[in-house]
Amino acid sequence: MEDIDGNAVRAQSDRAYCDSFISKFEPFILQTAHKVTGRFITKSDDQWSVSLLAFHEAIKSYSSDKGMFIPFARLVIQRRLHDYLKGQSKYYPETAVNPIYFGNDVIKEQNVPVNLQILRKTSITPDDSANLEIQALATTLEEYGFSFFDLINASPKAKKTRAVCAKAVLYLLRNQDQLNKLRESKMLPLKEIQKGLTIPRKLLERHRKFIITAVEILDGSYPILSEYLKFIEEGQ
Repeated sequence: MEDIDGNAVRAQSDRAYCDSFISKFEPFILQTAHKVTGRFITKSDDQWSVSLLAFHEAIKSYSSDKGMFIPFARLVIQRRLHDYLKGQSKYYPETAVNPIYFGNDVIKEQNVPVNLQILRKTSITPDDSANLEIQALATTLEEYGFSFFDLINASPKAKKTRAVCAKAVLYLLRNQDQLNKLRESKMLPLKEIQKGLTIPRKLLERHRKFIITAVEILDGSYPILSEYLKFIEEGQ
């Protein structure tokens, strides 16, 4: 009899096995997404990207004291899909036409949280490169104590706020000592940023997760995800 729980634990430290494990449970992921959304889900839907990432999150956070892996993974997928659908209803209420249009493969809608932008784009991308980047980023963000999904409420919406957050991100990228401090402590160096840029502390605290995520993306190996943060380097 297959030891699914043990295999899930093994997948936490074996990348190749993890990919194989996820592939094997794709039907389960799709079925769970179908039950939550009430409609047939395919790999071309953004709900698939959400569910796939949630399953990967379940693997990374699983331990035997959380019970059997399958019920645990189902719960994680359900929660993340509910978060996603809640975000959808907030940003796209009562709309019959997709309000996001792609230009040069980059979403132009500025009011949409960056993670929703990314999930929508990856859902129509034929290869797995973007999903692999998201999974790698999700693992990095776990070290800071939050998830990719938390960006729904942490991303700046107003243009002025986006500009201020961009300055904070660039400040860290251009100051290696502060960047090292961020990665060592897993905490945003609020005092240093506030002093260097005269940015209100409350604003930095409110958008801490977005700033950290943007820094990791722009300073890491995420060529696809970096496309969604061009406004930072362009000063927009």
